[in-house]
Amino acid sequence: MQPIRFRPLAFAACFVLAVPAWTHAADLSAVAAQPASGAAASAFDGVVEAVRTTVLAAQVPGAIVQLNAKVGDRVAAGQVLVRIDARAADQNAAASDAQVQAARASLDVASRDFERQKQLFQKNYISQAALERAESEFKSTQAQVTAQMAQSGAARTQSGFYVVRAPFAGVVAEVPVALGDMAMPGRPLLTLYDPAALRVTASVPQTVASQMAAGQVPRVELPGQAAAGQWVVPLRLQILPTVDPGTHTVQLRADLPAGQVGVAPGMFARLWLPVPVRGANGPNAPLSVSSASIVRRAEMTGLYVLDPNNKPVLRQVRLGRVDGDKVEILSGLMAGERVLADPQAAARAR
Repeated sequence: MQPIRFRPLAFAACFVLAVPAWTHAADLSAVAAQPASGAAASAFDGVVEAVRTTVLAAQVPGAIVQLNAKVGDRVAAGQVLVRIDARAADQNAAASDAQVQAARASLDVASRDFERQKQLFQKNYISQAALERAESEFKSTQAQVTAQMAQSGAARTQSGFYVVRAPFAGVVAEVPVALGDMAMPGRPLLTLYDPAALRVTASVPQTVASQMAAGQVPRVELPGQAAAGQWVVPLRLQILPTVDPGTHTVQLRADLPAGQVGVAPGMFARLWLPVPVRGANGPNAPLSVSSASIVRRAEMTGLYVLDPNNKPVLRQVRLGRVDGDKVEILSGLMAGERVLADPQAAARAR
């Protein structure tokens, strides 16, 4: 077996090919940071709310014997959600029905007796006082029947409180009780909201609200949708007439269109209002750069800029709204600074 012999020239050639080709700073393309073209807008943090939401509570005491809903279930209007033990209520309703039947039997006897007394009075066999007593007994029995019927209806109505139904079609958001728990009057049983009617509520300074013109419609930024370039245009914007005396802010409500996938009450949202930004045309105007120039490393967000010596420097920045392939820079960058469009090439040139 012959020993392996290395060829120095071939090894040297392989080593040369393995060395990466470093990029010079002069070969990098840089773009001067310019004010954002859509700077006439202000962003305000808000929260997604349900227009129709309700907390179903117990009206009568009793043990929960049936629980037909859990968190996340979609229910139809009128669907039975909770049943409370109603045996005692059913017995009271049955007793009330029996009392009604007894009162009606007494009324039948009193009615016939009153008719006989009227016939006797017409033949002058009884006095006027006897006729009046018979009439009074008939009317008293008639009033008792009416009272018993009202009491029976109340018992039937109360027995219906032991069955909790959905007032509208929606999604169950919370179920704070379990099977076998004791329901008490006023104790919440579950929370229901309508996913087809959502809105975004944000607190806006009253000075900004006063600058909004009639008919202006804002844009809504929802989690994950702004990055994809998708903005939601609300159906209607409502400005509440009251002002918070502590913060001097006004609440704005933007109704979202139906069919928003993955949106639920409590989510973060951002409301972009078409009002002028302070300093939009001055030195403190927001800047915009290409989304491709943004560098994300762990918790740091930055971009590469050229220093006075034409060397790339990684600069940490704070991002704002995303509009297409442009992203707004809120801080960390000055107008006129040259931003490198290719972050990977800039990292190799450092």
